[in-house]
Amino acid sequence: MCLAIPVQIKSIENQVAKCKVGEGETYLDASLMLLADEVEIDDYLIVHAGFALRKLDPKEAEETLNILREMVELTEAEKNKACNA
Repeated sequence: MCLAIPVQIKSIENQVAKCKVGEGETYLDASLMLLADEVEIDDYLIVHAGFALRKLDPKEAEETLNILREMVELTEAEKNKACNA
């Protein structure tokens, strides 16, 4: 199963965007050739298999990132609970 998460464009060169994944230091390259929308630095995208599929509204991107953070926190809490049992 693939999970697409919002990425933020940090640079664009030759129809390829260098994007930051989440809050860490992970970056990926995404081809912009399939996008109908124009994009620019700091826009958010949904990327799958190296291709940007669509541009995201910043509010939608932040909501999605918050949900993913909450899922990670809950998963870690459950792991800790199981280890301490």
